[in-house]
Amino acid sequence: MGRILVSLNKTILFGTILTVLFFVYYFISGGTADIAFWQFLARYIHVLVGIMWIGLLWYFNFVQIPNMPKIPDEQKPAIGKVIAPAALWYFRWGAMLTLISGLVLAHLNGYLHSALTLGGFESFNKETVIGIGMWLAIIMAFNVWFVIWPNQKKALGIVEADTETKAKSAKTAMLFSRTNTLLSLPMLFAMVAAQNIA
Repeated sequence: MGRILVSLNKTILFGTILTVLFFVYYFISGGTADIAFWQFLARYIHVLVGIMWIGLLWYFNFVQIPNMPKIPDEQKPAIGKVIAPAALWYFRWGAMLTLISGLVLAHLNGYLHSALTLGGFESFNKETVIGIGMWLAIIMAFNVWFVIWPNQKKALGIVEADTETKAKSAKTAMLFSRTNTLLSLPMLFAMVAAQNIA
C-alpha cells in the first residue's frame, strides 16, 4: 500500500479503479445506463470537481493569503513560483468543470431553463433556489477566469508587469478571491437547500 500512496498518480489511479469497480458492480447488479444513471454520473463529476474548486478557494483564503506575511521574504518565491501556479491551474479548471458539469446536470434533470430564469419568480421553489446557486457559481467562475487568473499572472510574474502593477494585481486578485469566498457560502446553501425542496 505504501508504494501506491507515495505517488499521487498511483493514488489517483487506484482511487479511479475502485470507483470503476463500483460502476461494474452497479451494472452486474442489474443497473442500466438510463437517465437516472447519467444524472447520477453528472452529479458525481459535479461534486468531485466542485470539491477541487471550492477546496482550493478556501485554501487560498483560509491558509495561503493569511499566512503569506508570516513567511520570510527569501522563502516566498517557492510559493509564488511553484505552489501558487500549480494550485491556480487546478483552481481555474476545477471552476470550469464544476460549471459545465452543473449545467449538464441541470439539463439532464430537466430544470436548466427554469433554474436560469429563477423559476419565473413564481414562488420559493426548487428551480428558484438552485437557480440562485447557479447564478452565484456563474459569477464566481467568471471571476476566476476573467479577474483572478489574469491578475494572478501579473502578480506572480507569469506575465511581465512592473512592481506597481504586480502589487495592484495581487490586491485585485485577493479581493475577488474574497468575493468568491463570500459568495461560496450562499451558493453552497442554495445547492444543498434545493435538494430538500419539492
